[in-house]
Amino acid sequence: MPRRDLLEGPTPIQRLHRIEDALGSSLNGVRIYVKRDDLMSLGGGGNKLRKLEFLLGDAAAAGADTIIATGGRQSNFTRLAAAAAARLGLACEVVLSPLVARGGDEYDRNGNILLDDLFGARIHHLPAGVNSTGFAQERFEELRLAGRTAYMATLGGSSPVGSLGYAACALEIQAQAKDLDIDFAAVVVPNGSSGTHAGLVAGYRALGLDTTRVQAYSVLAPVASATSTTVERANAALSLLGFEASLSLNDVSVSGDQLGAGYGASTPAMVDAVRLMASREGLLLDPVYGGKAFAGLLAEISAGRYAAGESVLFIMTGGIPGLYAYASDFLERFLI
Repeated sequence: MPRRDLLEGPTPIQRLHRIEDALGSSLNGVRIYVKRDDLMSLGGGGNKLRKLEFLLGDAAAAGADTIIATGGRQSNFTRLAAAAAARLGLACEVVLSPLVARGGDEYDRNGNILLDDLFGARIHHLPAGVNSTGFAQERFEELRLAGRTAYMATLGGSSPVGSLGYAACALEIQAQAKDLDIDFAAVVVPNGSSGTHAGLVAGYRALGLDTTRVQAYSVLAPVASATSTTVERANAALSLLGFEASLSLNDVSVSGDQLGAGYGASTPAMVDAVRLMASREGLLLDPVYGGKAFAGLLAEISAGRYAAGESVLFIMTGGIPGLYAYASDFLERFLI
């Protein structure tokens, strides 16, 4: 498949020794590892770069000179699309919608929005109720009539083409696991627009591995919707790779335990998980995706889901700029 290199090679896998110490007997001998997909140099890093490698490869094959990326106000995807476009000399337009019931300067002028601007993207802020896909399509047509060639990158980059990034990552994880002599009982990810989860599931099926080892926590949609979307996108990715689209609902594992009040809504468990990772390991999780998924993993470990001696791999998907847009959720205890 057409691909543009945006990473510097495989991201490392590290063991969380200090968190294991902190969990003590509740850990039940489980070993916790993280795959550092936050540790990428371009644009602040994060899982969306794996998707953009294939999306921008597809765009290049189509002769595109402009990328149109859609997302919420604090979209990690639009931030990295803007950064990748800057690296590759493409124009970028981002279409941002108010998907979260938050506002004010902390949320509307900080974090990813600040970086969208610094990376040189043209930003379209849509009011509530305006369809972002429809607006992006209209903008696509305007650019076409002006003699430009635009490429549409859907919400979160989670198209079948974008999902190929994590199908490739599944192969990367298995190669690293072999080198480390570790058999991961689970690979844990957040499920938002479903592309990361779908890509991993497609990769595991293509490798002949148990797809339910890829365990996800929904941060956007109800479980039934997240599961069906993941199956649909994973099967589409398999078809692109030349494999039979053979996945069913039983092949996908999604939990809704950490969704809370909905997308972008903070939960006490998320805040505690982010604080634990930061204070014990010096690593940063984002509040919308990784924080909730790691909270879910900690809860499952405490509940005894994994057997003593098993190893689990948590994928740190990045999104760190989002912390600054949620600062009040973490600093509230210090405000007088």
